[in-house]
Amino acid sequence: MVLMKVKFDLKKRVKLAQGLWLMYWLAVMAGVLIFSMGLFFKIELRKRSEMMDNNESHFVPNLLILVGLLACGVNAFGGKVCHDSLDATKFGKWKPMIKHFLCGCILFNVLLFITALLCFCLRLSLQSTLAEGLKNGMKYYKDTDTPGRCFMKKTLDMMQIEFRCCGNNNYKDWFEIQWISNRYLDFSSSEVKDRVLSNVEGKFLMDGVPFSCCNPNSPRPCIQFQLTNNSAHYDYDHHTEELNIFTRGCRDALLSYYGGMMNSIGALVLLFTVLQVAVTVGLKYLGTALETISNPEDPECESEGWLLEKSVKETLKGYMEKIKLLSGKVEDGAGGEAQGVATVS
Repeated sequence: MVLMKVKFDLKKRVKLAQGLWLMYWLAVMAGVLIFSMGLFFKIELRKRSEMMDNNESHFVPNLLILVGLLACGVNAFGGKVCHDSLDATKFGKWKPMIKHFLCGCILFNVLLFITALLCFCLRLSLQSTLAEGLKNGMKYYKDTDTPGRCFMKKTLDMMQIEFRCCGNNNYKDWFEIQWISNRYLDFSSSEVKDRVLSNVEGKFLMDGVPFSCCNPNSPRPCIQFQLTNNSAHYDYDHHTEELNIFTRGCRDALLSYYGGMMNSIGALVLLFTVLQVAVTVGLKYLGTALETISNPEDPECESEGWLLEKSVKETLKGYMEKIKLLSGKVEDGAGGEAQGVATVS
């Protein structure tokens, strides 16, 4: 039983072919956009790769770049087929390929849907990656004289200024690490000695933050040292001075930035998937409508187009039988090779 059968005359076939041609080239432009967004996202991740624990998060942008390139190739080919379908002599060379091309389009649509889901799920992977990466980066903040780490201070300062954030979870994270190098500490000072000796690991810890945590919207000059000591500053209460420094953690700020970007890209890929499914269905109708022309010498005669030649149940059953047949041939081939090896030995 043919599923979703539609009758076509010459005018309808021409309109379908022209409409599909336009949709395919729109899909090519969408593919270029997905490729560009994947490349942009990869560059953004590279810019802050020092604050990430590993490179697993680059899988999604790499997939977006691949999908964008595939979309350009697949849809350019589909557009060419639709363009040549208006000429019977040109369409003849594409006719044997359409069935295989449609199977490839279905697989590509599945890949697009998986890519969209991965875009929405990337936030969970980034959360753990950023948490550990920022924690390690803060530890290296003071190592301005160490090769390979001398850039970390500038990177963290620029990030905190750009994203208006401080620390990993919040500004108190800076209280738990020594972020001032020993090179800039006066160990002849009793205050410095007391702080170092009072710590089990011999670190110089204090309730202070780097200058990049200072909020320029604060009405008073920034207080970045002795943040929890109200008596050290005039007319100061650290519980109410919210504008003095950035209170938002950088992990939350970066997650919000990257999460918003990936949600937008995921929505775009999802919309592109709908467009890709539409052109795949349209090409199926066009191909069947051209195959069922009763009189090839009379191009104006009617024809029938359909989505599936049989019902969904029968089609799935047919595919399952083909898969079983192919797997059986593979097993027989493997068994024959093993028997041949045993005979030779």
